[in-house]
This record gives sequence, structure tokens and C-alpha cells, in this order.
Amino acid sequence: MNLPFSPIELTARDPARGIARRWSVVACRDLFGTLLVETRWGRIGRAGQHRTYTFASEEAACAHVRALLARRARAPRRIGVGYKPN
Repeated sequence: MNLPFSPIELTARDPARGIARRWSVVACRDLFGTLLVETRWGRIGRAGQHRTYTFASEEAACAHVRALLARRARAPRRIGVGYKPN
């Protein structure tokens, strides 16, 4: 994975159980060259939350993004429905 990459946007839906979640991650560099990884999540149609992490190296940022994606891959066990790309 090379940084920066285009945003990854995922949704998890199960109308029968009232699950409508969204999740996205984007990595980029700021004006000073610092690597930023921003994650946004919440219910579809709501404001949601976000968190931004800074990294000194591209390897550390990629490892963080991989860990985040691995957690999303475990969603069927955690919430009962998997995330899918938009």
C-alpha cells in the first residue's frame, strides 16, 4: 500500500436489525510532510465521529491502516453483518 491513497469507504447494513453504519479512512500528507490517517465512522445519515492520527513513517501509517481494515473484516463476528465497499 502506497500513501497517499484514495479514501476507502465502507458500509454495513441490516435493515431487519436496524444496522446502518458507515466507515471511511484516508491517508495523506499535510503541508509540513507529516503523514495523517483520518478515520470517520457512525450511523448512515448522522454526523458521526472522526479521529486523526499522525505518523513519522509511511510503514507505520500503512500498518495502522491494515490494522483498521482487519478490524472491519471481523465485523460479521462483532456486529452480525459485514462491511462492503460503497
